[in-house]
Amino acid sequence: MTAVADILKSKSDNTVHAIAPGDSVLDALQRMAEKRIGALLVMEGETIVGIVTERDYARKIALLGRTSAATLVRDVMTADVMYVRPTQTSQECMALMTENRLRHLPVVDGARLVGLISIGDLVKDIISEQQFIIEQLEHYITGGVR
Repeated sequence: MTAVADILKSKSDNTVHAIAPGDSVLDALQRMAEKRIGALLVMEGETIVGIVTERDYARKIALLGRTSAATLVRDVMTADVMYVRPTQTSQECMALMTENRLRHLPVVDGARLVGLISIGDLVKDIISEQQFIIEQLEHYITGGVR
């Protein structure tokens, strides 16, 4: 099982993109589109105060007839943010995401934000791990002869 710290190390870009709670939802959407990501952490200084996602936009803006330019991030963000520690495993994260229908988890070490993992990061890691196991089993079965 892979630790979250190892998943973060394997990412090509470990930048955590954030926005302030007083920014507009339009600003958040523009930043997500520019960075080609599906979520932004909502930060006040170094403190995580929420997360805003494309799903929040779809459900809390578009479907309710609000405008993204006139609505603030704090009005649509999820304030109760679940997070993981660098020592937790990919399987623990996958269970947490599945159980709570999440697609993104901040990684916090002590009180410090150290990264963000997505469901895609976990799927990539699990596939890689399974591929390694398959290769090892094939090597064992064939005695190393190909």
